[in-house]
Amino acid sequence: MTLPIFLIGARGCGKTTVGHALSQLHVCQFVDTDHWLQEQAQMTVAQLVSKEGWQGFRARETEALEAVTAPARVVATGGGIILSEYNRKFMREQGVVIYLSAPVSVLVDRLEAYPKESQRPTLTGKPVREEVGEILAGREALYREAAHHVVNAAQDLDLVIAEIQTALRLARAS
Repeated sequence: MTLPIFLIGARGCGKTTVGHALSQLHVCQFVDTDHWLQEQAQMTVAQLVSKEGWQGFRARETEALEAVTAPARVVATGGGIILSEYNRKFMREQGVVIYLSAPVSVLVDRLEAYPKESQRPTLTGKPVREEVGEILAGREALYREAAHHVVNAAQDLDLVIAEIQTALRLARAS
């Protein structure tokens, strides 16, 4: 693996979990753009949004994406990184983009099992069950536009990894 692998998808789809597993399998570095951004800013995402607004956060998100992109790296991105046309194009041109797709019910179950409200503020002010469906409906086409490969993230981690491995082999063969 030489090109970076970008993992995109909604909150709760498993980008960080899958990213760690992929990086161990490929013996390469794993970076999460949200974690990188928070370390650089010394603030949580919620604090950044409160201080700079969503526009300021999205600008920092693009900076983080550019900064962490490197060969032989697995990059887990924030769920909204695809809102920027620049980011979608950048990821497609710089590496292999994998969309971890999961139904709303799976995303909600995962978010409710492992809530991180302090890290990621609500986007709509609605309860998580309503918000996830609304946000995913608005972003689904952008995730698919950005992705080289769409993987079913609702399945067991081993199956997700196997599906990604197949996609990467196909990408190398073409």
